[in-house]
Amino acid sequence: MIIEVSISELKTGHFVVDIVKQQGCYNLARAGHIKNNDTINGLKLKGVESVLVDTTKTIDEALKTQLPEAIPKPGPVILEVTKAKKLFNHSKKIQQQVFLDVQQSRSINIAPIIDVTNKTIDAIFKNPDALSCIINIRNKNEYLLEHSVSVSVLMTIFARFLKIDRVTIQQLAIGAFLHDVGKIMIPDNILNKTGKLSANEYKVMQSHIDHSIRITKATPGISALSLEVVALHHERSDGSGYPLKLTQDNISNYGGMIAICDVFDALTTDRCYKGSYNHIKAFSILRNLALQGKLMPRLVDLFIKCLGIYPVGTLVELNSHHLAIVESRNHDDPTNPKVRCFYNIQKKRYILAKDIDLAKEADFIIRNVKADDFDLNMNSIIEFLLMEG
Repeated sequence: MIIEVSISELKTGHFVVDIVKQQGCYNLARAGHIKNNDTINGLKLKGVESVLVDTTKTIDEALKTQLPEAIPKPGPVILEVTKAKKLFNHSKKIQQQVFLDVQQSRSINIAPIIDVTNKTIDAIFKNPDALSCIINIRNKNEYLLEHSVSVSVLMTIFARFLKIDRVTIQQLAIGAFLHDVGKIMIPDNILNKTGKLSANEYKVMQSHIDHSIRITKATPGISALSLEVVALHHERSDGSGYPLKLTQDNISNYGGMIAICDVFDALTTDRCYKGSYNHIKAFSILRNLALQGKLMPRLVDLFIKCLGIYPVGTLVELNSHHLAIVESRNHDDPTNPKVRCFYNIQKKRYILAKDIDLAKEADFIIRNVKADDFDLNMNSIIEFLLMEG
């Protein structure tokens, strides 16, 4: 029997045939079983109010083993990078369409943003390290596109680490995805100026957040939490931020999180007018900002713990005069992660890639480095490591 079931009554094991009532315009890709609560929460986020359920195909609790929810153990991070790169590039295309819609005075279509952030959350829940690795491979000429996507990825990784529920994580990810949408309204000669901005130019640059708030607020289906993330990303705990100069008592933890993710990504990314810092230096700057009262100290410490002293996907110089990429962390020994060694610094050439657990070897990390410190390209490094398997 096919019956209409409200979204609040939908259960794991129900076989959904079609959508009956909704606030949006979401189309069900195909009929199928509800495998977990995340699927139900995803339908709620899309504005679905009721669905058609075929009761003859319902799987009851006794047969629930047919619906495994266990997440498969991820393989080596470098082998997950290709999938992550496709998702990152897809996110950039959606971001590009968002900017185009704004430029042409059209309302933003939130449905593709919901879809891609949902896929990003799935990928991060499966293996956060792959996407963490991808955001280290950037094009300085695409900063505006890649920054918004990367901050959304960082916000998702951070929120997952803090064990925030999935529905909230998606709203945070959407807000982070849109946080800088107003920059499309800033003239290029100011946005990409290589020198120091004048006082008037800086005021124009600051106005991007007013544009971001206005544009996001006008987006059909946007949540209050997503808008909060957009509105608070430049506020600072000591009241020195903008646009409202709020102090810590009036800034939520979510506002504190987006500020940290935004600053960190800006520090670790090359731009047309400045180079990037390595992750250790960026962490040091975050800590100094916390000491100055600009960022929330507790959240800064948690963010650094979340990414790790040597984040996965970053490059390190070893005592053996080799370069290596961090493959995974050793939670019991965070200063000695598992790495993949790939380059001889003295001979200036790639070598047969070798996996090393620094917690068990005599070799050790000298410093965190960037690819261009050695006239290398991060894309080329990843391609080499993928070929090595």
